[in-house]
Amino acid sequence: QVQLVESGGGLVQPGGSLRLSCAASGIMFSSNTMGWYRRAPGKQREWVALIASGGGTNVANSVKGRFAISRDNAKNTVYLQMNSLKPEDTAVYYCNTVPAANGYWGQGTQVTVSS
Repeated sequence: QVQLVESGGGLVQPGGSLRLSCAASGIMFSSNTMGWYRRAPGKQREWVALIASGGGTNVANSVKGRFAISRDNAKNTVYLQMNSLKPEDTAVYYCNTVPAANGYWGQGTQVTVSS
């Protein structure tokens, strides 16, 4: 079965950085467009970034210039480098395919940006 396991979250001060990882199993990882999503308290889950199988990337306007997505197909892992973090980036971060598959959601990893 498909498993997506996110890690790397934590508490960070505004302006800080974190690198999230998502290890995938049970899917043809290298042939899938992968994405990061987040759900902030009291809000709906939103898309953050994607990386195509060929390596092309796109990020949401709200994180442009601060976040970068990458992948390592040999490790079946997708990463999200988050720099210049803001309090409004506080959320649970998830990875999934793009478009997202309902049955693939993992537990996510909590990112809290606070002084």
